[in-house]
Amino acid sequence: MRVAALYDVHAMPWALAAVMAELARESPDAIVFGGDFIYGPCPQETLSRVRGANAFVVRGNCEREPSDWDRDRLTNEELEWAASLPALVEVDGVTYCHATPESDLAATTLATPDAIVVRQFGVLSGTVVIGHTHHQFDRTVGNLRVVNAGSVGMAYEGEVAAFWAVIEDGEPRFMRTPIDVEQAVAGIRASGWPRGEEYISENLLQAVSRDEWVAEVESRR
Repeated sequence: MRVAALYDVHAMPWALAAVMAELARESPDAIVFGGDFIYGPCPQETLSRVRGANAFVVRGNCEREPSDWDRDRLTNEELEWAASLPALVEVDGVTYCHATPESDLAATTLATPDAIVVRQFGVLSGTVVIGHTHHQFDRTVGNLRVVNAGSVGMAYEGEVAAFWAVIEDGEPRFMRTPIDVEQAVAGIRASGWPRGEEYISENLLQAVSRDEWVAEVESRR
């Protein structure tokens, strides 16, 4: 079975549209949205695309606790739908969750010490696909394999693009889709999102360094 894992869209419909166009060629058997598809410039448009995709959808921390920006732009029904999503789904023997099955805030990176990975995922074994830390990796610790699918809308990979993954018969294949940066910049500015100019300067006009981001996350422990 071929499963497309799309995580951390962060209300960037331009990035999501680019990935969905590539999915039309990839023809997956299933799609999983792994949470944090809101919290960004265009939450309503993005949520509408997610709901219309006939996909499995997992709740992230941004759906569990929406920002004031999201609350002002989504209906009560949309907010309730997002908050009621499951914390995890299992598809073809693989577990999909936002950060860990027990926490949507626990941070796992490619450099997280094995002992912390074991503590965060407990007795879970097999393959778990996550997001939350916005960079792709594939790690095995004992009987546990943790795959980070990357971020569609807010990648920290040292390159401006949409990052996602295909899980085929349990094996990950990391994907990178180019996005129209000029279109995204114009759309963010038109949205009036308060973080817009900061995001444009830090994430679109340049790329966030993967190594620097990982070091920052690990320094917070």
